[in-house]
Amino acid sequence: MNPVVSLDVAKGESKVQAFMDKKKPYKRSFKVTHTLEGLANLLNFIREVEVVSGKRPPIVLESTGHYHTPVLQYFEDRGNLLIIVNPLISHRAKEFQFTQGKD
Repeated sequence: MNPVVSLDVAKGESKVQAFMDKKKPYKRSFKVTHTLEGLANLLNFIREVEVVSGKRPPIVLESTGHYHTPVLQYFEDRGNLLIIVNPLISHRAKEFQFTQGKD
């Protein structure tokens, strides 16, 4: 398994979805607030994914100006691997996927 935790970061909260492998979601998506309590709940979920998969999942998120800063600081301080994606690259990759499926 190649687990990953994906965050869709917005002002004050993030939508979370974990994947155990490509296109294999783990549980349902949920939201967490960017408070110490909310981020601690997310950390517990990430630890659960690690126990189930046997691997520590990286956290993938888009750069959102300053909205992702509290998330970044919280998880960097705890030694988690964070992968920050440029939103322009992410948008272009989505467009590429959609155009490749059309003939």
